[in-house]
Amino acid sequence: MARKKVVITAHWPQTVVKALKQNYDLIMPPPDGALKGDALMTALQGADALSPLFYDKVNASFIEQLPESLKIIAGFGIGTDHIDVKTARAKGIAVSNTPGVVTTDTADLTLGLMIATARRFYEREQNIRTNNWQALALMEGLGQRITGKTLGIIGLGAIGQAVAKRAKAFDMKVIYHSRTRKPEVEKSLGLEHVGDLNQLLTNADIISLHAALTPDTHHMINKDAFKRMKPTAILINTGRGGLVDEKAMVSALAAREIMGAGLDVYEFEPKLAKGLAELDNVTLLPHIGTATVETREAMAMRVKENLDNFFEVGEPLDPVY
Repeated sequence: MARKKVVITAHWPQTVVKALKQNYDLIMPPPDGALKGDALMTALQGADALSPLFYDKVNASFIEQLPESLKIIAGFGIGTDHIDVKTARAKGIAVSNTPGVVTTDTADLTLGLMIATARRFYEREQNIRTNNWQALALMEGLGQRITGKTLGIIGLGAIGQAVAKRAKAFDMKVIYHSRTRKPEVEKSLGLEHVGDLNQLLTNADIISLHAALTPDTHHMINKDAFKRMKPTAILINTGRGGLVDEKAMVSALAAREIMGAGLDVYEFEPKLAKGLAELDNVTLLPHIGTATVETREAMAMRVKENLDNFFEVGEPLDPVY
């Protein structure tokens, strides 16, 4: 069988690049940048596979321009809202992602955002960078602990479960709302299911988002949701940006309707909602939930495994429908 031509849009871990080159004709970006725009479309001519990153926009118009030779879009990341899966499948192109390998680091980052936001790390860092040791004042700039608080998890997939497990180390009460109730997980991790989302929003001290982004979950955290939260509540989003109405969030944070927010994903990333960057009660990270050496290598290797399986048996290990 002729070697398949695979196009990747960014520079990957060298260990995986070396492994890919053993089995595939690998087309990579130039040394000083990414592969995008006209250069990407040129590289795709005659290609069998494309592996975009989680922030590459693979919309309907892009997919319609893909050559007939291309048979799989092997996504590098868990999210697929940047890929028009329906259009791809209609054109006979398989789509895959890398769900299993991102859990650990995303869950770790979620807890980090909880602590950073609750203890007001951003404000305190600004204090010390401007030589203002306000943090030493006895009753000024106080944060709050996360130990013993009630954590409300929305979406109890693998990452939500990993967050719940870590939260137990902080003696947190964990309640959750999910499309599917999971009694076995409730029992093993000591979780409480809450069928009414509004009840979770009202009772939780920290709300952490891990639901898939669908038409039903788009803007599930909106103006009304913020009004139901405690004034001391913290919102954490390491899931998908579109779960939150960012305009409503900026208003709620500015008015101190909630204490703060910790964000790693954004509705229109890389753009931020107007006014978000100016707030001092929000912790902002640039979508780095999987940004460790270990996970990026594991993600790249999982893409390779999806490609291997697809070209061997006609189906990737992690198909997206």
